[in-house]
Amino acid sequence: MPEPKPVPREEVPYYEPVGDECELFEQAWQHGLPLLLKGPTGCGKTRFVAHMAARLGRPLFTVSCHDDLTAADLTGRFLLLEGETRWVDGPLTRAVREGGICYLDEVVEARKDVTVILHPLTDDRRLLPLERTGELLQAPPEFMLVVSYNPGYQNVLKALKPSTRQRFVSSTFDFPPANQEVSIVSRESGLAPERCRALVTLAQRLRAMKGQDLEEGVSTRLLIYCATLIASGMPIMQATRATLVEPLTDEPDVQEALLEVIAMAFGSD
Repeated sequence: MPEPKPVPREEVPYYEPVGDECELFEQAWQHGLPLLLKGPTGCGKTRFVAHMAARLGRPLFTVSCHDDLTAADLTGRFLLLEGETRWVDGPLTRAVREGGICYLDEVVEARKDVTVILHPLTDDRRLLPLERTGELLQAPPEFMLVVSYNPGYQNVLKALKPSTRQRFVSSTFDFPPANQEVSIVSRESGLAPERCRALVTLAQRLRAMKGQDLEEGVSTRLLIYCATLIASGMPIMQATRATLVEPLTDEPDVQEALLEVIAMAFGSD
């Protein structure tokens, strides 16, 4: 069972726990279990993984998955370097070799061959086969695989198979309770808590519109962006338009409706 390396507190990215997610992560790491995080965009999944990696003293390799991401992008490939053909490890291979934490963000966006190479790493074998080099890497006890996705974006073509999901310990993330979200937004932006409270209250009203006029609710990340702009002196309506309206929709009618809700909350300042 691996032991965490002591890390100075100032080097650990800020994260405020909502439940037992930190304990679950540490237990999964100590027992060599892969972890699946589910939750909406901007609710803190990526920051949480960075926080835990630093807290455990392990190198973190983060990959933002997309439609064109292949297995070779994760494992590595032969490249022509200085006139020679050399093998270059991908982020997953580096994490295995170095006993790090590999985080695949929005894993359902990757191509199907990515899932195939993860399977040997997510059971008791903990192996990474590199077909192009003939290597079979045994993951050390310190290695951990973490993946995440947003259930709200799933469809028939982009969903984790049950056989894949059942290889992971899983945890569901959501936006923090109001008081906690106020604390987070204030700390990250420098805006006074009483002013952040009004933003969080507004965000809760806008989140209630998800599935009706909006595909996705206001994220904690966007609230921090908005509070940061307001703290710098930008007028509230200008800041909220740039962070709580424009990123959420391109529909003029919906934008106007959102602006009306914001104006009722803050006036026309």
